[in-house]
Amino acid sequence: MAEKEPIIVVKKITIAAAGAHGGSWKVAFADFMTALMAFFLLMWLLAQAPEQKKNVSEYFSTPSVIEYNFSNYGVELTLEKLFLDIINEPLKVLQDFMTPQDHTPNFLSMGSKNIVMSALSEELGDVATGMEVTGDTIEMKFPESKIFEDGTATPKAAFAGIMDKLNKFTAGLEDADVKMDSVVYLHTVRGQNEALAKQIAEKRLDLTMGQINGKLESQSVDLHARSEVKPATRRQDGRPEEGYIRVQIKQKELKSDGSKPRKLGAVLGKDDESMNVYNNFVNKMTTKKKKPESKKK
Repeated sequence: MAEKEPIIVVKKITIAAAGAHGGSWKVAFADFMTALMAFFLLMWLLAQAPEQKKNVSEYFSTPSVIEYNFSNYGVELTLEKLFLDIINEPLKVLQDFMTPQDHTPNFLSMGSKNIVMSALSEELGDVATGMEVTGDTIEMKFPESKIFEDGTATPKAAFAGIMDKLNKFTAGLEDADVKMDSVVYLHTVRGQNEALAKQIAEKRLDLTMGQINGKLESQSVDLHARSEVKPATRRQDGRPEEGYIRVQIKQKELKSDGSKPRKLGAVLGKDDESMNVYNNFVNKMTTKKKKPESKKK
């Protein structure tokens, strides 16, 4: 009789762990910790002195330099400035994103001469002539008819407002020379009296310099003044020449810390006026200047 084959029984034991509670507790815990941190921050702020509270309030209410540029000069010009800053001062760009704009901007450090020219045109375009911006210089001229009564040093009603607009470009300057020229033409003075013309030119200069000097925020700015009386002269169209106040703002060769200042440059329209700021930037970065090949003897 044949033996029966043994029956093999396989037992599988499954150990079931306790049921999971899901991950929702993590969200609740994170919300709790956030609320707790906000509570302690609030308690810390309430315990601070009034001056400290004011500083914290100004930090959160004042726009950063980047936000200031966007709101004042528009997206395109601000992006141009940002491109130039990234090329020349990459670390400063990161700081600008966080630093509140709580002081008057230094236009000589803007980097973009297009921004400076745009701001000049907007603020002073209706009262100043001969506005020019180069690598290290901002220059403009105020005709006497805009700011002084004819043949005198008496300011017009618009004088104070014009000076306030000019101070937007001079108050925040650092490591700069501000040169002012007061020019009076002899035929504009009563009796064409040269001594009286000289006196008027100097008084006009003192009034204008006083407005600028009183608003400067840095000790590293030097003022230079010069008055001049010119003989009666006519323009090419036959009209008599008009006196003026010329203002020139120029970077010093070296900053107070001994470093060289950064000159005003341009991306938009410098290489090709038909291209926008993006294409000009790409073109500037990708185009390499070829070195002239040395001639073989």
